[in-house]
Amino acid sequence: MEHVPVLLKEAVDGLAVKAGGRYVDGTFGRGGHAREIVRRGGEVLGIDRDDAAVAAAGGLKVVKGNHGEIERIVHEHGWDEVDGVLLDLGVSSPQLDEAGRGFSFLRDGPLDMRMDRSGGVTAADLVNFESAERLEEIFRAWGEEPRARQIAKAILRARDEKGMRFERTLQLADFIGGLLGRRSGHHPATRVFQALRMEVNDEMGGLKRALEGGMNVLKPGGRFAIITFESLTDRFVKRFFADHVGKMRSLQQGGEAWEGTEPRAKAVTRKAVVAGAEEVDLNPRSRSAKLRVIERA
Repeated sequence: MEHVPVLLKEAVDGLAVKAGGRYVDGTFGRGGHAREIVRRGGEVLGIDRDDAAVAAAGGLKVVKGNHGEIERIVHEHGWDEVDGVLLDLGVSSPQLDEAGRGFSFLRDGPLDMRMDRSGGVTAADLVNFESAERLEEIFRAWGEEPRARQIAKAILRARDEKGMRFERTLQLADFIGGLLGRRSGHHPATRVFQALRMEVNDEMGGLKRALEGGMNVLKPGGRFAIITFESLTDRFVKRFFADHVGKMRSLQQGGEAWEGTEPRAKAVTRKAVVAGAEEVDLNPRSRSAKLRVIERA
C-alpha cells in the first residue's frame, strides 16, 4: 500500500507555513508532509531513524536520527531556531506492509519491530527472554492491555514448559488469539503488538525528548504540530501542550497570574483535529489520527 500522509492539509495549515520559513519534520517517513511544506515555500530539515525513509528522501534534506535528538540535529545543521516543528507519530504504511519489518500481526515476518535495524533489541528478544513481570509491565504500560498478566504468564508457560520460542509475527498473533479469543472488532494481539513496538523503539522516551527539544528550537510565533494515533501518546501530547499553554490563576491579594511551564505557548487547536469521513474512506489508517497544534509565545 502506498503511504498516504494523514491530515496533510490540516497539519501543514496548522504550521502556518510562510515562504522562506524553516521547518523540521521530525518523523519524515515518506515525506508527504515535508513536500507540501516545500511546495508552500518553506525549507525543511527531515529526521528519520529508518534507513529506507532516508533513502527515499529524493531532493529533500533528511538526516538519520531519532526525533528525540531534534535539538542537537537542528543546531548541528546550523539552524538556531525554526518556524515550525511537525511530528507524525504513526508507523508508515511501508513499515506496516513490509512483512520483513515485523510490525504487523496480519502479515507473517520476523518478530523484529525495530525502526532502526542497525542495532538494539527486537520484539523477539523481549518476548523470549524477559520475565513475566516485565512483559506484564510492558503490555500494561504501553499497550494499556487489561489482560497483560494473563498474556505474560501464558508466554512464560509456553517458553518454560513447552520450550517455545517466538520468532514470527503470526506465531505470536495466533498464540494470543488462541489465548484470548476475539471479543471485539480488534484483533486480540493489537495492544500487545503496540506495546512491543513502543518498547523496542523507546517511543515514549523519544517523544518526551522530542517535545522538550522541539519547544526549545521554536522561535517566538513558531508552531508545533503533532499527529498521534494511540490514546496513550495523545494524552501525553495533550498534557504537555496544556502545561505550556498554562492558565490564569486568581491571586489571593487580587489580580491574576499565569501558571504553567516555560516557554509559554498558546493553543492553535482548542481540541484535537480528526480526519473527515472522506479521508477515512480513502485511507482507513487515518481513523485514529488526532492533530494538536500550539504556538510558542
